[in-house]
Amino acid sequence: MNDIEGSYNAAAADYHSMLKDLVGKGVAERLMLMYFTEVVPPGPIGDLGCGTGRVTAYLAAAGVDAFGVDLTPGMIDVARESYPDLRFEVGSIFGLDLKDGELAGALLWYSLVHTPTEELPAAFAEAFRVLQPGGHLVHGFKVGSGSYHVASAYGHDVDLEVFLQDPAVVATLLAQAGFEEVATLTHAPEWGEKQPQAYLLVRRPA
Repeated sequence: MNDIEGSYNAAAADYHSMLKDLVGKGVAERLMLMYFTEVVPPGPIGDLGCGTGRVTAYLAAAGVDAFGVDLTPGMIDVARESYPDLRFEVGSIFGLDLKDGELAGALLWYSLVHTPTEELPAAFAEAFRVLQPGGHLVHGFKVGSGSYHVASAYGHDVDLEVFLQDPAVVATLLAQAGFEEVATLTHAPEWGEKQPQAYLLVRRPA
């Protein structure tokens, strides 16, 4: 099973309490987020799969016009309470309530860790649709192959499947969706991570 919405609805408040101050603590994560904010064109930035808005707020503090979208109402409730000056909406990465070319930039920051590889193309196609020509997308994920089940997290019983991704495969899928590669960063586990991590920065051709 993979009860994403139910698991994160139950754990939202404790998830935020445990993780809210960790954004940018890892060197690689901080470098890629900084790079993204420097190269993304002016305009709205969608944090797609924003969870409780931790990264959305980090980006807003860096000076970009960021807002968040997440599937789980409980996560959005926590985000709105925690960051009342920012905009958060309930929505799916696979069917965003956004116009074609509406965004200057987008993040899939570990948003697809519960998504099997064969379903990634649909998410990448939707991100491509909502980005303007020249818009940038950054995708962060856990590196590896296969998946593992999580039954307990953030002090709650959960039912989650975590899928590991191959950077070469992800790069190919992004290219097939129409994106051009800008930068790739992979790094060994840090801050208690169990797997290597990767960040792929791509853009929709101008």
